[in-house]
Amino acid sequence: MGRKSVAILDVRSSQLNVVVGERGVNNTFVFKTIKTEDHSGYNGGAFFDEKELADVCVRAISAAEKVCGERIRNLYVGVPGEFTDVDLKEKEISFPKKRRISDRDIASLFDSGREDRKGYRFMRASCAIYITADNRRVVDPVGLASTSLSGILSYFYCTEYFAQVMEKIFGGMKISLRFLPTQLAMARYLIPSETRDEYALLLDVGDLSSTIMILQGSGVLAQSTYPVGRAQITANLLDKFDLPYDAALSLLSRTNLYARSSGEKTEFYFRNAGYEIDSDLLVETVKEGLDAICEVASGFLEELAAKELDYKPLYITGEGICDIRGALEHVSKRVNRVCEYLAPDLPYYDDPSMSSYIALTDMACADRDGRGFFNHLFGG
Repeated sequence: MGRKSVAILDVRSSQLNVVVGERGVNNTFVFKTIKTEDHSGYNGGAFFDEKELADVCVRAISAAEKVCGERIRNLYVGVPGEFTDVDLKEKEISFPKKRRISDRDIASLFDSGREDRKGYRFMRASCAIYITADNRRVVDPVGLASTSLSGILSYFYCTEYFAQVMEKIFGGMKISLRFLPTQLAMARYLIPSETRDEYALLLDVGDLSSTIMILQGSGVLAQSTYPVGRAQITANLLDKFDLPYDAALSLLSRTNLYARSSGEKTEFYFRNAGYEIDSDLLVETVKEGLDAICEVASGFLEELAAKELDYKPLYITGEGICDIRGALEHVSKRVNRVCEYLAPDLPYYDDPSMSSYIALTDMACADRDGRGFFNHLFGG
């Protein structure tokens, strides 16, 4: 694979994407190939079918190699929220006398909070905010004079289970793996740094699971994953309308929550089969599924009870609900705050369903180029 290129494995709750690409001009990307495969998913911290997952991974990697015409020897693997744990710590180091803070001091600060955890594998660390001895709260303290340096630090761990499953799959292919926290990559890529410098809320809605997180600076203050998403809404449609799964998915993507109540039934056609659908019941069923997502998001935010979050918008991304007309407005009403969709600001890739693998490509390129120095140092 070319020196400028990176290979990504983006593991979502019902799909995985293998991406080979490189950074272009003006922070764009040039993709050599993007291969997408379905898999049966995961829940409770484990995959439903590891053998199927292995077959899908090998098939996607082999297809990507065939298109690129060369072997993939190094692979960045995105670790989804289901297999990620974030440990938040406030650490401080002191100096014998007042002096200017250097990169080495920041490295020492990060190292003071790193620890080995049973059942987990360390990925990387990031910082929400740095604080100097005179209580200056800064994003980058390098060059400032102080007698001490403290920081609110986020340490990201991947479950040993996930790491071993991936190593078992790719070990036989002699592919070296490096693990990246997917949600952190999405947060840092999609949300501008000036917005994250205070607080920001991100909800990644997937198919079988959704992750919500509170951000500050480059760090994550809190993160939690719940078994709710698009598949649960689709399952509700299966029960109410007795549809095949693919037909229910198609119906969901055509749902319009803005539709006025009519009390009438409409004809829905999928693969030459016709179905009679009660329009009002359809809207009601989809809203019930969205409410399950809203309940976990609201519960997560209420548990923290932070006044600083009261008027912050909830940014939503992922493949789960972005194509349901009116879903954003319904979620906004239920969680009682402004909601906005986030997607990559790239031509042809400006869709929330593409957020994860674009963000992972960005983080992988930064690591490869050495620009993400501390993330590279503590993840390596």
